Amino acid sequence: MPDQIAVVTGAGTGVGRAVALELAAAGWQLVLAGRRNEPLLETAALAAAALAGGPGAVVVPTDVTDPAAVDALFAETAERFGRLDLLFNNAGTFGVSVPVEELSYEAWRSVVDLNLTGAFLCAQGAFRQMKAQRPQGGRIINNGSISAHVPRPNSIAYTATKHAVTGLTKSLSLDGRPYRIACGQIDIGNAATDMTAAMSTGVTQADGRVAAEPTMDVADVARTVRHMAELPLEANVQFATVLATAMPYIGRG
Repeated sequence: MPDQIAVVTGAGTGVGRAVALELAAAGWQLVLAGRRNEPLLETAALAAAALAGGPGAVVVPTDVTDPAAVDALFAETAERFGRLDLLFNNAGTFGVSVPVEELSYEAWRSVVDLNLTGAFLCAQGAFRQMKAQRPQGGRIINNGSISAHVPRPNSIAYTATKHAVTGLTKSLSLDGRPYRIACGQIDIGNAATDMTAAMSTGVTQADGRVAAEPTMDVADVARTVRHMAELPLEANVQFATVLATAMPYIGRG
């Protein structure tokens, strides 16, 4: 799929990096966003290798909680490429795992700012570009979570924001119809990344036990995102759930 332009947020590590590399291998041109420059440069180098001499990736360090920084990200994308075909809206954090009564306002706010407000700001920036460009349209894929369906213990901020991302996805899908802007969501369970490293040693279960949980290769998530991304705009995967087969999701709690 040549000449397709994608912005990937949270592209320096984990799911974001895996998706960036999968898209690069398929010939997409990439704009890589994240807070830390060095991991983004590492992803860009890996993407250049995957492209086998292709155009490489543009690195734009971005704090997605900052409206001005997000505006600059999409302005840079428009200046470099003239259009945008895909936003993988991926940046996020789990935050601290503590009982509800112990969660500080600052800890709550930091998760909401990144997972929800940041996702909104990036979606808004992509929507504006996709609506204005000719030919009109594009696709937004939001990174939800299994926690958009069911919570883990002591995860109220993360769970609340991921439920809210589902509302964001639905509203974007509706509001994007007149402009050929498709929006879908991928809900991921236990992909093996730095963020889920604790799964193999043991995490708290709904009954209070601490138990190890199965994980899956993050590359399987990336392939799913690529499939969603490469559909024609007349088709959309509204919600996809990709999880480690034996993880405690069905029947959780």
